[in-house]
Amino acid sequence: MPSWMDGWPWLAVYLFFLAGAFMRSQALYWLGRGVAAGVLRTRWGDRLDAPQVHRAVATIERWGMPVVPLAFLTVGFQSAVFSAAGLVRVHWLRFTLWSVPGALVWAAIWGGGGLAAVAGGLALAATNPWLAGTVGLALAALVVLVVLRARRRREERAGADRLAHAGQEPVDQP
Repeated sequence: MPSWMDGWPWLAVYLFFLAGAFMRSQALYWLGRGVAAGVLRTRWGDRLDAPQVHRAVATIERWGMPVVPLAFLTVGFQSAVFSAAGLVRVHWLRFTLWSVPGALVWAAIWGGGGLAAVAGGLALAATNPWLAGTVGLALAALVVLVVLRARRRREERAGADRLAHAGQEPVDQP
């Protein structure tokens, strides 16, 4: 935790992170709405024409609003999701209500120990860089394993769906 937060009660830290989560999600949502309405023709508008934002739009269109609170648990993709919600013109109240559970969890993670974990990782890197590198590589390998497994399952389901649909086509008989 930053030194300027030393001595803060946990509730104050939690509310600080909760306010930050809401302000960030709302700012990115309204940025997307402004670009969608044609009001913002700036470099921010150009940034929202990125592949990650296009994937976020597709994810919202496929899975719906549960993507919004889950996005709070990601790094990087959350910005794309919040902006994409504005780009596809999700109603403000709907977006805000779906943001509440994600912001509550995000604030608990970061206010309750996320910063301590980051500080611990930095302290470990300062005292034992080899161990920190090993831990970092192990975490990266775990992420790669999870992503590859999810991709393989998705491809298997798509293949099974193709086979199922291929079997339903009528056969022309002379």
